[in-house]
Amino acid sequence: MDNKADFNKTVKEIIFPVYPLLADDILQKSGIKEGICLDIGAGNGYMGLALAEKSALNVRLIDVDREMLEFAEENIKTRQLSDRVATLQANVEALPLPDNYAKLIVSRGSVFFWEDQVKGFNEIYRVLAPGGMTFIGGGFATRELMDEIGHKMKDIHPDWEGHLAGKIGPDAPDRFRKVLSKTNIPEAKVEISYNTVNLWIIMKKLGCQGDGVVDTISNER
Repeated sequence: MDNKADFNKTVKEIIFPVYPLLADDILQKSGIKEGICLDIGAGNGYMGLALAEKSALNVRLIDVDREMLEFAEENIKTRQLSDRVATLQANVEALPLPDNYAKLIVSRGSVFFWEDQVKGFNEIYRVLAPGGMTFIGGGFATRELMDEIGHKMKDIHPDWEGHLAGKIGPDAPDRFRKVLSKTNIPEAKVEISYNTVNLWIIMKKLGCQGDGVVDTISNER
């Protein structure tokens, strides 16, 4: 894909169906349906927006790229979610947020592009609230959707299968275990959930789910 507009179009027209299904799965597994949620590397925001639509979560769509957040802001307006969803331009390696801030932290696809994954995971764990949970990784929800999307993506990305294998192939769990072993996150607080369709790094903090920070959503730049 040559530019961000092409990427936005591809996500909207081809990959979009995965987000509602992934949101359902994350909400069911975490049991977290209110409080603050961060979508790291949110791009055009579809993951975080799906979570907001299916829950009472207040969602921050975080991305380092201002142009991608402009797409996300249009999607927020279209879905009339400005009261509970806002954007924040920031790098995962240095999140401008307090400790113990968010109950739920998600990221689909961005972790593979972080410059320093160790710093990124440490920052995410720092801002995760007691009783909170993360879903960091990538996936396509179901085998059927993965195959359908793969068929369409080959026209855009001829080496799509190789590209995908490099991200969530069978070697991925071991790669992330090595990265996580270099963080300051206790090993007992981390689980890697993997199959050939989805890969999630699930981190937890002990404590009560009500211990998160109260936040007011604002879409001001």
